[in-house]
Amino acid sequence: MTRVRVEGFTISLDGFGAGPNQGLNHPLGVGGTDLHQWVFPTRTIQQTLFGADGGTTGIDDDFAARGFNNVGAWILGRNMFSPDRGPWPDMNWKGWWGDNPPYHVPTFILTHHAREPIEMEGGTTFHFVTGGIHEALDRARDAAKDKDVRIGGGANTIQQYLRAGLIDELHVAISPVLLGSGERLFEGLTRALWGTNACSLLPRRKPPMWSCGVKGMLTTDC
Repeated sequence: MTRVRVEGFTISLDGFGAGPNQGLNHPLGVGGTDLHQWVFPTRTIQQTLFGADGGTTGIDDDFAARGFNNVGAWILGRNMFSPDRGPWPDMNWKGWWGDNPPYHVPTFILTHHAREPIEMEGGTTFHFVTGGIHEALDRARDAAKDKDVRIGGGANTIQQYLRAGLIDELHVAISPVLLGSGERLFEGLTRALWGTNACSLLPRRKPPMWSCGVKGMLTTDC
């Protein structure tokens, strides 16, 4: 059965999943890159995102690799694809990752502005969905077939799916940094609202990993 998952979404100690002033020069917001120092050095991310050999192994890499396992489609908010707002100003823009993005499966971008699909190298095709989160999820499930759908972010996109009760598993990494402002993952959400019934905390010298099962589904025991 297809599950809807959030994997390795990193927040600061004060709860922000991205820093302020996101844009072309700061894709993750000012200070946002600091959130991800636990995962950037891992073998999985070095190979998948940067095409590099080597990288660290161990528990961080285990979590990074888990995020790609059995994923048949992705859903992303527009800022995960482009720094622009409003009508598309540059149809030559094909995402943050160059010609071979790290998704390698159909990837659905939430937007208010229609655009033709973009087929990339490595199996990624970007589809632009103007009908909202339910349409995006229906299309992603069809594309994923028997595999899972991963919600990649950003924070607002995850919030929308949590409020709708559509996320089966949520994995959050808490990074030991303070951002002070930006986009909070759990802004306006309560435990009663998103129905968490199982959480496990993995304390570490690097950021602790908090895994939560929602809608009655338990997470991997970590």
